[in-house]
Amino acid sequence: MSYFPVCAICLLFLADLVFPKQVCSKQDVLEYLNLTRDNEKFTTCRPALDWRNATIVYFDIYLYGILSMSWNNERVSWDPKDFCGIKSVILPKEMLWKPDLYILETAEKEDGPLNPYLYITHDGTVTMEDDHKIVSTCAMNVHKFPFDTQTCHITVSSINYSDKEIKLVPASNSSKVTQVARESILTQGEWEFLNISISLKNESYEDQTFDSIKYTISVRRMPLMHFINFQLPILFFLFLDLASFFIPERGEKLCFKVTVLLGVSVLLLILNDILPSKSHRCPLIAVYVIVIFSFMLLSLLETVLVIYLINMNSELDTKEDQRPEDHNSDTDNWKRDRNGVEAPLESLMLKKIYSKEKMNDVQLLRLILEELQTIRQTHDPETLKAKPAQIYWLGIAKCINRVFFMVYLISVSLFLVFIFREWKAE
Repeated sequence: MSYFPVCAICLLFLADLVFPKQVCSKQDVLEYLNLTRDNEKFTTCRPALDWRNATIVYFDIYLYGILSMSWNNERVSWDPKDFCGIKSVILPKEMLWKPDLYILETAEKEDGPLNPYLYITHDGTVTMEDDHKIVSTCAMNVHKFPFDTQTCHITVSSINYSDKEIKLVPASNSSKVTQVARESILTQGEWEFLNISISLKNESYEDQTFDSIKYTISVRRMPLMHFINFQLPILFFLFLDLASFFIPERGEKLCFKVTVLLGVSVLLLILNDILPSKSHRCPLIAVYVIVIFSFMLLSLLETVLVIYLINMNSELDTKEDQRPEDHNSDTDNWKRDRNGVEAPLESLMLKKIYSKEKMNDVQLLRLILEELQTIRQTHDPETLKAKPAQIYWLGIAKCINRVFFMVYLISVSLFLVFIFREWKAE
């Protein structure tokens, strides 16, 4: 029994002598495949032994511009057993054929560190991954700004090969791509990433059909800072304009309303810098600002009208105060007697009362007629009409102010409910 380990070692030594250990390198694989930079067989034509067989390209995209695609090269394959178990090699891109895929929405030249190598497995699967900085065009819909959701499309297709030669297939489904993208996002910034959806479609061009993969990226704007910096101040200005109806001093009320209106005008200039210059639909935030600005402008015009009516009432008061002084000084306080001598009106009345007993009926009637004429002369009809006119204009001003305030409050409340419902509607 003690001789068994020694015999096993001897057998292994004899096996190495009879069957020497094979030494392989990946260069042996390349020599076996005849892969050289000058061999155009691997670079010029699509790697299909039968031209009727389409090359299936599996395409994948990750957020931040990592593009991955793989396909089968029928001209490149080997048995790992013949090469010491080597199952993969890495080659420069220039040595093999690559699909001519491009992105339709690219607005600028693609930029980023490109991977100069290809990864090839023993069964002919070729994998290429590149980091691309893609600047694409997106149709912005700012109708619900800043509560808007934007979608950007990235469409990948072949330039020269139709669907009979290249079949595009997404390597990952929508849920997997979305999950990987969320894991790779470290900061949200102004936008919140929602999802990525994948769809396949065919495009026809010159009697040929081309496969394409469409990636739809959905993002949502973070509205908090826009609401705090823009919408909330305008709402505060509106509340201040409503509170100005309770200011008793007319001059201060008018100046206050003009100041509030100028503040909203400054915010309109800021809005012009925030919103895009072109939009198919009017943004709700523009409607929000313009309607509130119109409400404040109508409130200012109503204040001017009320002040004008109250000033008319003050002018009538001034006229009434001036007329009795002039008339009393000339007519009421003094009166000429029958002899032409001026005397106080009270003394003349006393004389007439004392002389009534001595008068007959004709003289008494004549005295009454003179008194009526005196009363008619001493009381101006315009002065009698002044007080009703003052009461009328003052009542009109108060009625206009009260009715406008109620209509203003109801209209503003309904508008705010409508505009915020539109913002929150899907």
